[in-house]
Amino acid sequence: MERLFGAGGPLGPAVGDYRPRRSQTDMAKAIADAIAKQTTLIAEAGTGTGKTFAYLVPALMWGGKTIVSTGTKNLQDQLFLRDIPTVRAALQAPVSVALLKGRSNYVCHYHLERTLQNGRMTSREDVGNLREISRFIKMTSSGDKAELARVPENAPIWNLVTSTRDNCMGAECQYYQDCFVMKARKEAQQADVVVVNHHLFFADVALKDTGVAELLPSANTIIFDEAHQLPDTATLFFGDTFSTSQVLELCRDVLAEGLSNARDGADWGKVVTVVEKAARDLRLTFSQDIVRMSLAQIAPSSDFFPALQHLKDELDGMIAVLETQAVRAETLEQCRVRGVELAQQLAAWKFDPKARVTPGEEAVFWVEAYTTSLQLHKTPLSIAPIFNGQREGVPRSWIFTSATLAVKNDFKHFAEQMGLADEPARSWPSPFDYEKQGILYVPQNMPDPNSMGYIDVVLDKALPIIEAAGGRTFLLCTTLRAVKRAAERLRDEFAKRGLPYPLFVQGDKGRTELLDQFRKSGNGVLIGSQSFWEGVDVRGEALSLVIIDKLPFAPPDDPVLAARIEVMEKQGKNGFMHHTLPEAIINLKQGAGRLIRDEGDRGVLMLCDPRVISKPYGRRIWQSLPPFKRSREEAEVLEFFRNLPPTTAGNAAAKDSDL
Repeated sequence: MERLFGAGGPLGPAVGDYRPRRSQTDMAKAIADAIAKQTTLIAEAGTGTGKTFAYLVPALMWGGKTIVSTGTKNLQDQLFLRDIPTVRAALQAPVSVALLKGRSNYVCHYHLERTLQNGRMTSREDVGNLREISRFIKMTSSGDKAELARVPENAPIWNLVTSTRDNCMGAECQYYQDCFVMKARKEAQQADVVVVNHHLFFADVALKDTGVAELLPSANTIIFDEAHQLPDTATLFFGDTFSTSQVLELCRDVLAEGLSNARDGADWGKVVTVVEKAARDLRLTFSQDIVRMSLAQIAPSSDFFPALQHLKDELDGMIAVLETQAVRAETLEQCRVRGVELAQQLAAWKFDPKARVTPGEEAVFWVEAYTTSLQLHKTPLSIAPIFNGQREGVPRSWIFTSATLAVKNDFKHFAEQMGLADEPARSWPSPFDYEKQGILYVPQNMPDPNSMGYIDVVLDKALPIIEAAGGRTFLLCTTLRAVKRAAERLRDEFAKRGLPYPLFVQGDKGRTELLDQFRKSGNGVLIGSQSFWEGVDVRGEALSLVIIDKLPFAPPDDPVLAARIEVMEKQGKNGFMHHTLPEAIINLKQGAGRLIRDEGDRGVLMLCDPRVISKPYGRRIWQSLPPFKRSREEAEVLEFFRNLPPTTAGNAAAKDSDL
């Protein structure tokens, strides 16, 4: 390892600004040891350690068949297109690499052709995007929609030209031999290193529908980067979710296939209309736009319960019609199977409306309403036993790495969530000199964070600091409502004060576009919520101030959190100290990690929440954050910015990165 990571080693010439780091070498040694012994390692690496290379070098040299799972599709692409090729070339390692995404990322020949024939486009934009996709499919070898930048990733047309687990024809499809999903899975089977993301990994463990299950038996090494995201991702997939959107999609397909293949078999319009109405009526039993509540919170007299039964009955009626017609076409049989699966999900949704946690289930039943759809969730209270079941069997190494896994150097919270309580855990510090590079500033005289008008007080305190920093600010909020209010107020204040700082607000454009524009501006102010707290890397002068409005505690009315805390407290534990606080600290560490990204960076982390000073648990929070110089004096912060060298607008080296 000393030779590989040292000053004269092969990595130096391959990476322009490569610097040998003791912590990176030591981390790589520990990972290589875990790979050699086929054991588990929890590895926290401070910002700037270079953890990506620290796990890639041993994986490519000694890892055998390796699956690398990371937090997002963007980070997947970065690993596949840049990081792995760099390390592979430097080491001259003869390993093959494949990228595997979920099926919704690949154009489906069958659904594209069906959409072209049906011509059910509702906008000129859809028509133009469909034309682009038709051209793309003739030129691409992967079919990955990330390659087609001209069609936005969230364009509605993608839903019509990609497949789902429910509507894929499988081996019966006439295009099976050309299928991009099957091609990606075959390449993954044959590759030495396969790059996936956490959603894909756990969707497969739960659904066996992504190709990862076929890879696991032969994998020697599994590496989870951004491992702090695993508990939430695994919980999502180890649970069960029924959505009225699935019912409406099924109805759309039943109507299309019924009219195409069995027009005389039923009055298909009438068959689907009653089911669609029942699904929409179920959604309308909640008047608010956004609802999250456990079944214990729904009144027994609510219209929800009879509407749920009515949907079950109407869905059964549609299935009965499909059973008489399914022999006439494979696509109708497929619709029947989907209908039966949805009916089984509904039937399994049994509960005692008075109990938050169903006895014997170890799960919480809860409802989530959006503007046009309703979801029924069954979520496990703990994923540890399920995940442990996945890790049993074939011996292999499991590496869990992130910059934020511990609370004050204690890994207990993450380890217990993942069922890794007895596994070794190690931490390597950041090489940055935080005390010289930055200040952690907690302003004085802040009101209670739950008081009316709190965000305006935050902005009152922040404005002189933003001006002293010359813009170059991230304002990270814990709610979208705070993002909206901050944007309104700062737009007004900048105009009144004649401050020339461009404002970039989450939701106005896509995240990548906002970040690119922020970097180029050199003096911008970016306002964002959760999606900007992690996975964002802005180095250099473009970012010198990170403001966090509140400690990121989960909403107390979150039904899954409430159920988990209830169970913990029955076991004699303190739910706040055991679960809520560690979660908030790990999230806060992510937000704080946006500020110092390089040895040359300098800046201020402004944490506005007074509870870090006033509450007994505040000390635990302080001690978990980077060791910045601490201050409560505005004058000291203003002096810090006065002493910074003059900025060169736009002169910022930056990239999206894992932490």
